[in-house]
Amino acid sequence: MKLPVIKHLTNFIEANDEDYIVETIETLEDLTEVSSLKDEELDVIGELISNMYGALEVSKAVREGKPKKEALNDFMQRVVGAIDS
Repeated sequence: MKLPVIKHLTNFIEANDEDYIVETIETLEDLTEVSSLKDEELDVIGELISNMYGALEVSKAVREGKPKKEALNDFMQRVVGAIDS
């Protein structure tokens, strides 16, 4: 996951609507079913999906009243903590 991408997507959600991200995730998840995709292509799609789910989580925290910077930092700390475990 990349914090700058998650931050950009969070800004997109604020300016537009999270439904765009949800529908994009659904489209990308469906696209992973294409049997001719290479592993590298699946990795890129997976990274995009992960960043979008991250942005949705950060956006939810902001809607619940958490400052955006804190929501981003908390999310990334959880991700790093999960990786380190």
